[in-house]
Amino acid sequence: MNDTLKPLKTMEEWKLLEINQEKLAKRPLRDLFASDAKRAEKMTIEAAGVYFDYSKHRVTEETIKLLADLAEASGLREKIEDMFTGEKINLTEGRAVLHTALRAPKNATIVVDGENVVPHVHAVLEKMEVFANKLRAAQWKGHTGKTIKNVVNIGIGGSDLGPVMAYEALKNYSLRWMTFRFVSNVDATDFAEAVQGLDPEETLFIVASKTFTTQETMANAGTARDWLLKSIKDEAAIAKHFVAVSTNAKKVSEFGIDTANMFGFWDWVGGRYSMCSAIGLSTMIAIGPDNFRKLLAGFREMDEHYRTAPFERNIPALMGLLGIWYNNFFGAQTIAVLPYEQYLKRFPAYLQQLTMESNGKRVTLDGRPVDYQTSQVYWGEPGTNGQHSFYQLIHQGTKLIPCDFIAFCKAHHKLGRHHDLLMSNVFAQAQALAFGKTAEELKAEGVHDWLIPHKTFEGDRPSTMILLDELTPAALGRLVAMYEHAVFTQGMIWQIGPFDPWGVELGKALAGRIAPELESQAETELKHDASTNALIRRYRKHRI
Repeated sequence: MNDTLKPLKTMEEWKLLEINQEKLAKRPLRDLFASDAKRAEKMTIEAAGVYFDYSKHRVTEETIKLLADLAEASGLREKIEDMFTGEKINLTEGRAVLHTALRAPKNATIVVDGENVVPHVHAVLEKMEVFANKLRAAQWKGHTGKTIKNVVNIGIGGSDLGPVMAYEALKNYSLRWMTFRFVSNVDATDFAEAVQGLDPEETLFIVASKTFTTQETMANAGTARDWLLKSIKDEAAIAKHFVAVSTNAKKVSEFGIDTANMFGFWDWVGGRYSMCSAIGLSTMIAIGPDNFRKLLAGFREMDEHYRTAPFERNIPALMGLLGIWYNNFFGAQTIAVLPYEQYLKRFPAYLQQLTMESNGKRVTLDGRPVDYQTSQVYWGEPGTNGQHSFYQLIHQGTKLIPCDFIAFCKAHHKLGRHHDLLMSNVFAQAQALAFGKTAEELKAEGVHDWLIPHKTFEGDRPSTMILLDELTPAALGRLVAMYEHAVFTQGMIWQIGPFDPWGVELGKALAGRIAPELESQAETELKHDASTNALIRRYRKHRI
């Protein structure tokens, strides 16, 4: 990695972007389109199965060149290679970052600490396939001989958000005679509702925790164990109704799980980048090994595009750079992710962890406080629901909110005019955000003068149109990889570490201290701040 980078805001490329922003800040998108008849053509990229239209952004060709220059000056090309080849770019944890190896072809060579990791990746994939095929063929029986019909994934963070998002996204490909549910929250309601109506004798739990010590996951796993044994009063049943995604064979065995049914992964796989690993076991069971391989192939297709395409024609790099453009030069604090596809209803939630846990940092890799904004807040809902919820703010509010619209040309369910109506809405929203409606246009339509200010749309609200053919496993892989690499692009330019999650540690440590104080029946001395002490005492008083 390049350790000699200048502070970001002192770089010449950054200063040139500041000048460019001043020129463009008051130049409307109507003018940009009117001055270049080929703008839409020039500002569209089609690669890796994705049609990426960024013409409705407040940029010119000069802006894009300057952003690409910033990426080059930041050493992004070198850092991409470092990531793909197994260099230990997660500096604070001393680890390689190789989620891309999880979808590498079998004949690839990626060396970490002197060993090619690709054969290990494919060995786990093959083990997952054998297990998934047994379940899907009803060959894996529960302790009492009943067929397993229910799969409950227990995890949290990346061990939950990826699997539940992928299941919902690819539900049309899932095995419908099986029920899939997901437990993550330590709130007992999450577990209670997940097992509602399930027969313990027909239920398999996947416990996903690398260390097998994650507090929330192990609390839920313990409750699942009790729930099972309350019905099947035989400890031996655990081995038939639980499998583990972990690296801690000792803890897995102590829990009662047969370590032959433990699916491993590696410390160079971050949780929020892990859905292609054994963390995706529930996904593979649901959609089948062949479709899971297609999912990996979609990831790989976008990986290769990101690794090889010039930055000005590189979809993930450009997506990341446009985020920097609005965040750091226009002061936009959020990005709305708006999938016009009901199956992607959990996609914005998945992206929240991917983006904000990765780049929500306030110091550079060498420990210097940043003097610029890092990660934006990512949020969103599927269309057209969001149109009747928060689009008012995007269109006419006081905040600048760039939007990612995601849509598909083909529908899974061809019911009347539904898909045409859906697509007409996504195209119309992008158009309305970009060009708005002027007072003159309203006056020409006969709108009363007093009403014109209320019906005027300012426009110049930027958006990207991300269009794919159909939501298939491969398409989902392309989409996720696109955002993964956009996050990496931004982290490298901001000179921060996108792969360590130290920000979640303090709260976890404090919770570990507070939990026994809440459970204690004795009035122990509390050594927290006055507010926390008072809250603990009130909870003790009212908990029963």
